[in-house]
Amino acid sequence: MAETEPDAPEALDKLPPLRTDDGELEPLFLDAVRQAIEAADVQSIAALAADLHEADVGDIIEALSADERVAFIQLLGEHFDFAALTEVDETIRLQLLEELSPEAVAEGVRDLDSDDAVYILEDLDNEEQEQILAKLPAVDRMALRRSLDFPEETAGRRMQTDFIAVPPFWTAGQTIDYLREQKDLPEEFYEVFVIDPGFRFLGGVALNRLLRAPRGTRLADIMNDDRQRVLATDDQEDVARMFERYNLVSAAVVDEAERLVGVITVDDVVDVIQAEAEEDIRALAGVGDEEISDSVFYTLRTRWVWLLVNMLTAFLASSVIGMFSGSISKMVALAVLMPIVASMGGNAATQTMTVTVRALATRDLDAHNVWRIFGRELSVGLLNGGSFAVIVGAAAALWFQDLLLGSVIGAAMIINLVFAATAGILIPLAFERFDIDPAVASGVFVTMVTDVVGFLAFLGLASWILLG
Repeated sequence: MAETEPDAPEALDKLPPLRTDDGELEPLFLDAVRQAIEAADVQSIAALAADLHEADVGDIIEALSADERVAFIQLLGEHFDFAALTEVDETIRLQLLEELSPEAVAEGVRDLDSDDAVYILEDLDNEEQEQILAKLPAVDRMALRRSLDFPEETAGRRMQTDFIAVPPFWTAGQTIDYLREQKDLPEEFYEVFVIDPGFRFLGGVALNRLLRAPRGTRLADIMNDDRQRVLATDDQEDVARMFERYNLVSAAVVDEAERLVGVITVDDVVDVIQAEAEEDIRALAGVGDEEISDSVFYTLRTRWVWLLVNMLTAFLASSVIGMFSGSISKMVALAVLMPIVASMGGNAATQTMTVTVRALATRDLDAHNVWRIFGRELSVGLLNGGSFAVIVGAAAALWFQDLLLGSVIGAAMIINLVFAATAGILIPLAFERFDIDPAVASGVFVTMVTDVVGFLAFLGLASWILLG
């Protein structure tokens, strides 16, 4: 199905534009697609969507309703490029795969790059995977099974198993002739890999270097034997960092015996970077792997647990307030002002925590610079605390005509912002030390610290100085 060039029929007199000037899908285009689906007009659907890039088809699928999506794919038939399923949310992809027959899915993924095929199949349960794999030719089936056997979020799952590998004694001329004559080559490739008789990876020859070499030059003489390689079991985030560090376009994937098993390319790495960044952002907000297409029940389930934890920590902060209920009843200004201290501390801690979690994720924060960064954050917290202490203290003193009250809230502000900086960096580091994802767990506990310290500092100082 992928790569099929349809005979695009002219079922429509004039095709509406696909996108607006802002890059959004044109409503007129979507209306034309919906009308063609409702009329079961195969020719109009083909005219509208058969020649589109898979990313555009993916956007159309996401814009349609659940029933329209299945009908859209069925009407496109052999013109539907299953690579479009790699461009949609996981929830939508799984719903579509459940609606389509194993035969249709097998036919669709057969012509895809192996990494795209694995990406589509990996979220299905084992039984559904086997039903689809059983419909594929033996060679394709074995290659996909091997990739699916690697752990999730590893290079083995993201690699393509189609690559070009030749022996080191071949010449540049032999290799170029081979590339010209061989029909079954990867659709896109950036280098030729060099292997020994045991299929162990020896090095790589970039295409530009191959084309510039005299025809009689042996590949062993022009290959880069220091070429970066990754283990199939390496975490995909580590692979992405390696691509970023060395500005790679592709890299060989090897097994533990250094045998070449695949290649990972920069387009896959871009997807990994985006996925990992989204994962960190969602984790910081306590929403797990939630997608905008998820159901109400699934969304509720992913958010409820962390809201429960947050509620329990809020009770702890409230208990601190309860300890000073007598002071608050004597001086109403305390109840008016105490949220300011906690709120400022929470925001300051979130700033530090976000920088820390991201630095841990990118390996920019380690044992070599942790104390320097910690000192920097403490200095920032102290300076921010001092500056806002002056602002808030002056405002409180003018508001309630009480200079001493302004001094108390100013002191509490300095204390809480220093603790906010400390918690914002130490809590993620502690979770990282105990192999707990700091992006998932840090937010609730950092907020708890700033609330408790903020209330305790302000109300404690007020009770001691103003009411003592």
